[in-house]
Amino acid sequence: MNITLISLFPELIHQAASFGVLGRAIKQQQLVLKCFNPRDFTEDKHRTVDDRPYGGGPGMLMKVEPLYKAIMAAKKVAGSDVRVVYLSPQGQRLNQQMLVNVAATADDLILIAGRYEGIDERIIESLVDEEWSIGDYVISGGEFAALVVVDAVTRLIPGVLGDDESALQDSFMQGLLDYPHYTRPEKINNQSVPEVLLSGDHKAIRRWRLKQALGRTWSRRPDMLDAIRNDASSWDEEKENLLAEYITEFGAALKFKE
Repeated sequence: MNITLISLFPELIHQAASFGVLGRAIKQQQLVLKCFNPRDFTEDKHRTVDDRPYGGGPGMLMKVEPLYKAIMAAKKVAGSDVRVVYLSPQGQRLNQQMLVNVAATADDLILIAGRYEGIDERIIESLVDEEWSIGDYVISGGEFAALVVVDAVTRLIPGVLGDDESALQDSFMQGLLDYPHYTRPEKINNQSVPEVLLSGDHKAIRRWRLKQALGRTWSRRPDMLDAIRNDASSWDEEKENLLAEYITEFGAALKFKE
């Protein structure tokens, strides 16, 4: 898969992408990550990439001409029909299903990492296909949001994690939060691993994990639970019964804690 970033700080991108799962995927050529810097498309001696907004107000905007040329250069390499995404607080909120769809199609992406107060609306209208937001908050640059997208998509590419089951069991993949995890030692600070996980009974372990995932989603993200319960293809009698068990066992304690 090929992902191209439009960024004023390509060194930040390449440095962050050199570690962990992302770095390994790039080394194994499962992901090709490229950067185009608008500063390389400036024509003045100061390589200016920002300008004041019309109408006044605080802050600066990314300068139109260098940004436009950088995007067009990226499209020339990636293909004219490549999807161009601008990381923006005004965009559609990113979710796991969007990322799954991107990884499944393996279509190339161009991600625009904005800086300052944003980019000229005419760039969005003429060159951007979609706007994505990673959440309802503001960060200092789109590079961090773009890296979130790159990392989240990369781990969904078959073979990247080594065991594809790892991605399938992540939070949000089944519409639920993840279940609790435990490792050695068996007991620490008077806290023990749940006995069922030591039993070797794989059927009981699967049932316990599903119940915990349902319960966590019920207590922490009821909006997610409502969505999955309204989807007949995702909800069944087993989930209903396990959730009822969880609420009976822990519901009162959780409400008291709140």
